Amino acid sequence: MQNFLDPAILFFVVGVLAGCLKSNLEIPQPISRFLSLYLLMALGLKGGFALAQSGLTAEVAISLGCAVLLAVCVPIAGYQLLRRIVPPFDAAALAATYGSVSAVTFITATQYLDGQQIAYGGHMAAAMALMESPAIIIAVLLANSLRQAAQSVMSAGGAAVLGSPIASNDSTRIGKILHESFTDGTQLLLLGAMLVGLVTGDLGKQAMAPFSVDLFKGMLAFFLLDMGLLAARNLGSLRGQSPWLLCYAVLAPLAHAMLALGLSVAFGIAAGNAALLMVLAASASYIAVPAVVRYSIPEANPSMYFSLSLGVTFPLNILIGIPVYSAIARHFLG
Repeated sequence: MQNFLDPAILFFVVGVLAGCLKSNLEIPQPISRFLSLYLLMALGLKGGFALAQSGLTAEVAISLGCAVLLAVCVPIAGYQLLRRIVPPFDAAALAATYGSVSAVTFITATQYLDGQQIAYGGHMAAAMALMESPAIIIAVLLANSLRQAAQSVMSAGGAAVLGSPIASNDSTRIGKILHESFTDGTQLLLLGAMLVGLVTGDLGKQAMAPFSVDLFKGMLAFFLLDMGLLAARNLGSLRGQSPWLLCYAVLAPLAHAMLALGLSVAFGIAAGNAALLMVLAASASYIAVPAVVRYSIPEANPSMYFSLSLGVTFPLNILIGIPVYSAIARHFLG
């Protein structure tokens, strides 16, 4: 209940209500873009300052290793399940969406932990950056293999039944996808801000506090208002979707979070870091993945993966998931 009394969460609810009521309330796109860049920059600085204080430890390496493992295993397992429900190209796109992460969900989770006075490491921001790209790369590789299989069947005189047309530009360049994934502006800003915080330490923290600390809560509330509007306006796209997909959008994040919890217990990761790892595993991308997958896997239906991640999984994580995952992590890891 305490999570619902947080001003930032309440502004998200206001945005959802305004969207459902078809209000003309709207956040201009340039402002929304600025807010997302500000939040990433502030988060990166905060992580860098924390790393400067704690240093690079064994737990840092273990946490980052678990993050990468999750980023590889989740999309592969997701694809194997989803291809039984939807056409293969849609399965690959959905696997990328739910294998990647939501920066806004992560940022909201850090604010929740701060409010609950639960300690966590600044390196978890680096874990978020590491978890964004592997799912995209895996999905593109899967899509390319599907196209090659279809071409082989057609060249043999058969008809490929894959549930979607074959893209004419099947030679998607993996090198280009890799370049876009690892040089994405938001990732570079996050990692660059972490480096600045790491180098400047306490002096930098004091100098940037009015920017990265004092303004952070208000900026997050403003951005979550915009996210609430977007989530509500994408609810209509869920009509006609398979009930199994809706179940996946609700239950898969829970399963991913439990996998992250298992890794955290096995490797003795601290409760705060485990909670954030669970949040990252449970989140789904609605910005980075759709932007890349829309062009690299044009056979997939964008309304499917975008509406499920933003219309179902994102609100559930913001309103319910974050406090639940945090409570579970504290129960098992103290």
